[in-house]
Amino acid sequence: MLGTGGSFQLARLFGIRIGVNASWFVVLFLFIYLFQDSFRTILDASDTVAFATALGAAVLFFGSIVLHELGHAVAARRAGIEVTGIDLFLFGGVMKMSRDTETPGDEFKVAVAGPLVTLALVLVGAALGLALVGPDRFWDAGRLSGQARVTVPVLLVSVLAGFNLALLAFNLIPAYPLDGGRIARALVWKLTGDRGRATRAAARVGQGFAGLLIAYGAYLAIKGNTFDGVWFAVMGWLLGSNARSAVLHSTFTDRLGGVTVADVMDAEPVTIPAATPAGTAFEDFFLRYHGYEWFAVVEEDGRFAGIAHRDAVERADGALPVRDLVADGRAEGRIDSDASLEALIASEPLRRLGALMAVDADGRLRGVVTLEQVTRALQARLATG
Repeated sequence: MLGTGGSFQLARLFGIRIGVNASWFVVLFLFIYLFQDSFRTILDASDTVAFATALGAAVLFFGSIVLHELGHAVAARRAGIEVTGIDLFLFGGVMKMSRDTETPGDEFKVAVAGPLVTLALVLVGAALGLALVGPDRFWDAGRLSGQARVTVPVLLVSVLAGFNLALLAFNLIPAYPLDGGRIARALVWKLTGDRGRATRAAARVGQGFAGLLIAYGAYLAIKGNTFDGVWFAVMGWLLGSNARSAVLHSTFTDRLGGVTVADVMDAEPVTIPAATPAGTAFEDFFLRYHGYEWFAVVEEDGRFAGIAHRDAVERADGALPVRDLVADGRAEGRIDSDASLEALIASEPLRRLGALMAVDADGRLRGVVTLEQVTRALQARLATG
């Protein structure tokens, strides 16, 4: 299934969509192609065994990247942030959040969760490898030395530990948007109390690191190592682009400070009481308000019960309470009434659904905010800025 972001869905884990970009298949092919010969030598095996082992190593490596991103995702969910999916692409993986973190503590927890998962994989792999063949053979197998002579399971464990160790070291470089850069951002944010300043500081380090990668790639290309040179240069360009985007986004969101959902929403939307019979609801609401395809449904205490759609109400038994016909009030259709305008702009459910229900901490409906209202508020804010 092709997702909205141009990726193919592989699976769903804990309700999170796992997808792959088309560029990932290129990396999968290169991974198998580049390591097959080394595996054949180490295993002293046939081409078929070497190919199967390289394929297994690729699956384990990309599986570990998914686990790394799931670490971020679980931490984000605990911070109350919706995770819209995880995508594998040319240079690894990315976890997509519906909004940014709101405190330096949450930023630190989300940023460090992925490296902690990777560290756990390194430690487990190292423990298994050392127990199976000892430190020397484990080290030789992990760095793909032709001197190593090990079995397929030992080679897979060694390579998995080695790749994850390299991934951990690279990700902890304090250059945004790498995990180390996000950890640095959290620390600066905590010390200064200014998220925008922290983001710009970490992103500028990221831009500098990206420049070094591009320069190193150019050096390798000049020396004749064209493949590695292009790889490092493209990686540097991608990191630099993300860092520059972070600087621009930080400057942009600073201008939106202070505006909340409550400032934008319709605070008196037309709603249907949950106990209303379907026949009455259709006549008094859908026929009266011609053109409305749905209404929010609320209980007597104001709690949001869900959305009543025209077709479902029209086809139902007229005596059935409308609360029994609503589409469930899923979290993705709601937003806190005190959430920021920035959170609204970044909301994927708002773009997909066209409207969100603004609720308070007790789940009571406080208003409805539409994409059109957000657009008008954004235009007005930027015009005054």
